[in-house]
Amino acid sequence: MVPPVPKSLQPSLNLLHLEDSELDHQLVCRALRRDKLAFQITRVDSLVDFSQQLAAQAFDLILADYRLPGFTALDAWGLLQASAARLPFVLLSGAIGESAAVAAIQLGISDYLPKDDLQNLARVIASALEVFKAKAAEARAVADLAASEQRLAQFAQHLQSAIENERAAIAREIHDDIGGSLAAVRLDLAWIARHGQSADMLEHAATANDMLQHAIGASQRIMMNLRPAILDQGLYPAIQWLAESFQRRSGVKTSLLTNHPGMQPSKPIQLTAYRTAQEALTNVSKYANCSEVKIDLSDAEGVLTLEISDNGDGISEEALNNPEAFGIRGLKERARVAGGWLDISTRKGHGTTVILTIPLDEASTTPTEADFL
Repeated sequence: MVPPVPKSLQPSLNLLHLEDSELDHQLVCRALRRDKLAFQITRVDSLVDFSQQLAAQAFDLILADYRLPGFTALDAWGLLQASAARLPFVLLSGAIGESAAVAAIQLGISDYLPKDDLQNLARVIASALEVFKAKAAEARAVADLAASEQRLAQFAQHLQSAIENERAAIAREIHDDIGGSLAAVRLDLAWIARHGQSADMLEHAATANDMLQHAIGASQRIMMNLRPAILDQGLYPAIQWLAESFQRRSGVKTSLLTNHPGMQPSKPIQLTAYRTAQEALTNVSKYANCSEVKIDLSDAEGVLTLEISDNGDGISEEALNNPEAFGIRGLKERARVAGGWLDISTRKGHGTTVILTIPLDEASTTPTEADFL
């Protein structure tokens, strides 16, 4: 067991006493000495002196009478809050009434002790200091957590940008290298078809041409998924292309409604909406087991809203909160980076609705397109 620190070795408290009565000040000093509290104390009786002392010294705690000539302790509390100092503040006064004491505590003042109860002053000071230190530690922990979350968000944004850059690079390689090679093969097959003599050669050329058409279509689809060039035509045409492609591949009836086909949000917001729809439709095809999907795209009242609903199996609470559900987490982080948020409404057996919301009037504060591409 660690022995208690001897009183003589305990650090001395530096106290600021706002009090207009020298007699009451001496009583306070006597009470503190009686409890063998190591301290030094400065008395002031005006707001000017109070402010000057706050600026000149580093105090551990403030003791304040409630009513002083021309002002109250609440005025001093206001000056303290306006200053850079953050200190525990204890009211040490005559009877001020329960309602006034409660109001002072609600403002943030640490504690209240009547002047006729000075035998408990040392205990009140110790309690106020302990609570103040605990709150300061909590505030530091909250600030550290916020800083950590900010660093994590910045890393997520960087990672997202890196992914989009890599997608764009792969799409260019497919277009320049594979696309060029497939085009050359197509020309050769056309020459063979024109100059071939035997039926077998022509049949093989036709089969090869069919496979080539499939490869060209697949490469174009992959390029579109990697880098949606169709976004250059606007958000509505891009979402429409996604919906039509999804319906062709899956056979699920897919409808798209919009209040403004010509909407033109910023490029980062368009890409966020496109990727959200893309991921949502991918999840529908994998898990929903549905017969219908409805997509609603709106920019009403200065807010971009993208809603994708299906009538499928829904998502269980366990699956929705699965720590490995990186697709959903990625969508939420992408929405946050764009200045918006993502909501998922689902009930087992009653379908799922994914809603992306981005205030368009905050577009000026969202990242530039380079942050995403």
